[in-house]
Amino acid sequence: MSILVINCGSSSVKYKLFEVPSFRLVTKGLIEKIGESNSACRSHYQAVLSVFSRIKSCGIDIKDISGIGHRVVHGGEKFKKPTLITSKVIKEIRKYSRLAPLHNPVNLAGILASRKVLSKVRQVAVFDTAFHQTIPKYAYIYGLPFEFYSKFKIRRYGFHGTSHQYVASRASAMLKKPLSRLKLITVHLGNGCSIAAVDRGRCIETSMGFTPLEGLIMGTRCGDIDPAVVFYMINRLGLSPSKIEDILNTKSGLLGISGLSNDIRMIKRAGSKRSLRARLCLDMFVYRIKKYIAAYAGILNEVQAVIFTAGIGENNPDIIKRITKDLGRFLKRKPRILTIPTDEELMIARLTCGKL
Repeated sequence: MSILVINCGSSSVKYKLFEVPSFRLVTKGLIEKIGESNSACRSHYQAVLSVFSRIKSCGIDIKDISGIGHRVVHGGEKFKKPTLITSKVIKEIRKYSRLAPLHNPVNLAGILASRKVLSKVRQVAVFDTAFHQTIPKYAYIYGLPFEFYSKFKIRRYGFHGTSHQYVASRASAMLKKPLSRLKLITVHLGNGCSIAAVDRGRCIETSMGFTPLEGLIMGTRCGDIDPAVVFYMINRLGLSPSKIEDILNTKSGLLGISGLSNDIRMIKRAGSKRSLRARLCLDMFVYRIKKYIAAYAGILNEVQAVIFTAGIGENNPDIIKRITKDLGRFLKRKPRILTIPTDEELMIARLTCGKL
């Protein structure tokens, strides 16, 4: 008996096959550069079909797969927990594509391809937004006229939920305390970056908002800015809304500030060679994270641990040291600083198994 997890990104497909109930990893793989001119896979649908061919080539009978778990980025207010996929659920996922146009359509392609190959196997959607559905209303509603929420559901949703949930559960095991007795700050630092305040197992605040653009400075996303900047760019600089959206999402953040790259390793090397923009970029990146941690510590009142994860969080102890320096000065007790490799696919497998 096994669970297959399919994680479709904007231009990639990651997959892992787990044996249950032990959750031993049987095989895994990654298909990248989907749709690019030099790629063998022209679409995510085609890429997921090839996943099953890869699994077969390992001598594994795909008929032994008892369930398939899919990462779905946006579930709006509708989906607050892992959900068995039906035709009705597929329609809802398609509807939320307007809020996550780079991700929900490719997540859906993975679902449809899997249904084609294993039509009788139950599939489960695990939503990035679900873990954040416990955020209180006063924290997720924006300071806009209320009908923008009541009519159009414009609000904070949060993302990276599966990663935040996974590292919080791992921290509980490492600290040998139940989640119900812990107050944690989880910091996901990759090309996309987000922070969550986890109060006794429940997320009560997170940095990403209506879309993944809000919050921290990221690889290519700007994070928090004054909304009036957008109007200035339209009215004074003559930029179109689509051009501005592209700038804020793909040309800002570490890439835009440094002028070099969205890769923190390259920026650190340039900073060590006295590049003023690279140094400024690192200072801004660290500062924004410190500011959010301090704010979340204030919300939680006490913090047992701050957990760093994802590509930057797991592999840059020098940056973590800068972020956490003097952290204990404004808290009654200095929290533990933990670095925990994330495993979204394992978390999805566990959540999927619970729905079968």
